[in-house]
Amino acid sequence: MDSLWSNIGAGEFWTPIWLSIKIAFIATCIVIGTGLFVGRWMARRKFKGKTLLETIFILPMVLPPTVVGFLLIVFFGKNSYLGQWIEWLFKQPIIFTWWAAVIASAVVSFPLMYQTAKSGFQDVDLDIENAAKVDGANEWKTLVFISIPLAFRSLLTGSILSFARAIGEFGATLMFAGNIPGETQTIPTAIYLAIDSGQMEMAWLWVATIIIISFLMLLLVQRKRT
Repeated sequence: MDSLWSNIGAGEFWTPIWLSIKIAFIATCIVIGTGLFVGRWMARRKFKGKTLLETIFILPMVLPPTVVGFLLIVFFGKNSYLGQWIEWLFKQPIIFTWWAAVIASAVVSFPLMYQTAKSGFQDVDLDIENAAKVDGANEWKTLVFISIPLAFRSLLTGSILSFARAIGEFGATLMFAGNIPGETQTIPTAIYLAIDSGQMEMAWLWVATIIIISFLMLLLVQRKRT
């Protein structure tokens, strides 16, 4: 182990870990915000085409990661209006940056947050929300002080699962953000490169790290459910 550290340095080991945590954290914050409001809206609304829209929301959960990565390249690439606008605004394309990894992680983890948020809000008694509105609370206050506290357990579960999914994202991240050491190389892509280059000791260290992180996340979810 000492010879391993002397050959590669601790920085090479920790950089993908900290980058993965940063990307997963930001992606989870995005997913919590969008999943919370979309889940709340879908839980309380009935309209034509709702089933189709909901299917689109959860589609990234079942699509192959390479398909998600391909679609992100199409939507955010230089040939798209969105990609051109982002490049004009930030003076560089978003592809092969760590923000691309954030977007990829957010897209694949959104269905988990959405599903749990929607289920949590559906379990909230509608009479309680209506009583709050009768007492003078507007839609925003009802959401913040009534709906979210009552659905908090589900929202917390969705947040933890989304973080665990985001930190383990590989296929879409590799295609959309690449595998640039120190820039976009996360734990999963670092493991892939380590195996491909025959660095099995490093691969095992990163595998053990992500297993421990994922185990702790799932353990926390189980404790919140009991």
